Amino acid sequence: MNVDDVITGKSAEMKIDCPVCGGKNTATYTTQTHELAYFGEIVESTIQCEKCGFRHNDILATEQKDPAKHSLIISKKNLDSRVVRSQSATVSLPDIGIKVEPGPKSEGYISNVEGVIVRFVEATERALNMFQDDLSQENGKRVLENLNKVLNGEMETLLLIEDPFGQSKIMDVRAKTEPLTDNELKNLKTGFTVIEE
Repeated sequence: MNVDDVITGKSAEMKIDCPVCGGKNTATYTTQTHELAYFGEIVESTIQCEKCGFRHNDILATEQKDPAKHSLIISKKNLDSRVVRSQSATVSLPDIGIKVEPGPKSEGYISNVEGVIVRFVEATERALNMFQDDLSQENGKRVLENLNKVLNGEMETLLLIEDPFGQSKIMDVRAKTEPLTDNELKNLKTGFTVIEE
């Protein structure tokens, strides 16, 4: 995917009270629509507070889609392939043993395959700093080594994105898209709080 595959549309900006520090009119809320080839229209929203530095990004598809899983064997050839990840999607590299599930603070993003791997590298480095026990250090270093091999084109691995709301996509001709089974759907986290009676 290249720049010609994204058409930027309407944008809007307004000042709001910061949802974190409560600063009056210290946060800027920005929305921007984009038309992505082979995907459809999305709305990108950002809140950024000039007082406390809070920042939140999100990507929302304007069209309802069916629950889906997208997969791609990552190689040196497709590190620049576009990835749209919604706030409700689970992203994993199952062969490496790393997964990010959605939570209440999940953010959607548009990136490329390399950017997704870099996010995993950064998360693994944070985990290595937080957890000092031998097993965590051993596992974290192994994951980090494999992630770097993928980034350097020395190793191929599976990228899997599972989205219960169908708002994510891997934009590469080699990517596969399949419907999620009822069992897969039942076991996925959405990032939303659900109150059951």
